[in-house]
Amino acid sequence: MKIVVLDGYTENPGDLSWDGLEALGELTVYDRTPGNLTAERIGNAEIIYTNKTVIDETILTACPDIKFIGVLATGYNIVDVKAATKRGIPVANVPAYSTLAVSQFTIALLLELCHHVGAHSESVLKGDWAKSQDYCYWNYPLIELAGKTIGIIGFGRIGQKTAAIAQALGMKVLAYSRSKHKELESESCKYVELDELFEESDVITLHCPLFPETEGMINKDSIAKMKDGVMIINDSRGPLIVEEDLRDALNNGKVAGAAVDVVSAEPIKADNPLLSAKNIIITPHIAWAPKESRQRLMDTAVENLKAFLGGKPINTVN
Repeated sequence: MKIVVLDGYTENPGDLSWDGLEALGELTVYDRTPGNLTAERIGNAEIIYTNKTVIDETILTACPDIKFIGVLATGYNIVDVKAATKRGIPVANVPAYSTLAVSQFTIALLLELCHHVGAHSESVLKGDWAKSQDYCYWNYPLIELAGKTIGIIGFGRIGQKTAAIAQALGMKVLAYSRSKHKELESESCKYVELDELFEESDVITLHCPLFPETEGMINKDSIAKMKDGVMIINDSRGPLIVEEDLRDALNNGKVAGAAVDVVSAEPIKADNPLLSAKNIIITPHIAWAPKESRQRLMDTAVENLKAFLGGKPINTVN
C-alpha cells in the first residue's frame, strides 16, 4: 500500500518522526507540492495526506486509486468532500489537537498588546535604559487586565479554554456562539448576542470557523459598535476580518491595538493593508505549532489511518 504525504514540512520540519505512517505502508513524504504536480506525485497511491495542497474533483479523477484522504489539520476546506464522498473515499481530519496551544497563544498575544514585552526588551538591548535618567520607563501604555471584559466569538474548545485563562487573570467573559451550554455560565462568564459583545468588550478575540455568515464579520460597521480603545485578536481565520477596515480603525485610534496570527491570503502579501497599520502585531500562523501540539496531530493522523484499515474509520467529515 502506497502512502503519500503531499506537504509535510509544516507538520514535521524535522523534529518529529513519520515512523507511525511508515509502519503502515510504503511512505513518500514531500515537503511541499505545487498544484501542477499534485496528480503526478499521488500517482497510484491509495492513501494521501494533505495540509494545504488542494484535492479537488480534477485530482480525484486523475488519481482513481485513492482510497483514503487524511488532512493534517482540523480545517478540511482544501478537499472537495462532496467529490470524495461520491467516490466512497473517507476524508478524515484531526480535531482538537491544538486547543491548548491556540488558547495559550491567544493570551500571549493579549499580554503582548498590554505590555509590549518584546519592544521594551529591544529598547533595552539598544541601550535606551542605560541612557535613561530614571530607573524605569515605558514606551507604550501598560494595561492591567483584571476587571476588564473579553468578548469571545466562537465558544468551542479553544474559546472555552481561552475563557478559563482570561478568568484566571481576573477578566469577565462575554461569549457568542451558535450553540450554548448554559452549564458554562457563571458570575464571570455569560452568553450574549453579538451586538452586546461588540458594545461591552474591552478585548475581542475570534475563535469561530470561516463560514459565509462569519466572513468579514469584523468590519467598519461592527467596529463602529465597539468601545473606543478596544483590542482585537484573531488567531482563527484571516477572512473573518475586513483588513482595510481594521487598518483604518487602528490608524485613527478607534481600535487601540490588534494582534493577528492569520491573514486573508497566506503567506502574507506585500500589499496587505495590515502592514501599514499602527499598533498591530502580526505573527506567521504559528498558534497551532508547538511541538507538543504537532505530535498530537501526528498521533491522531496515524490513528485515523489505522482505524480506516481496520474497517472502522474515525474522525471522518463525510
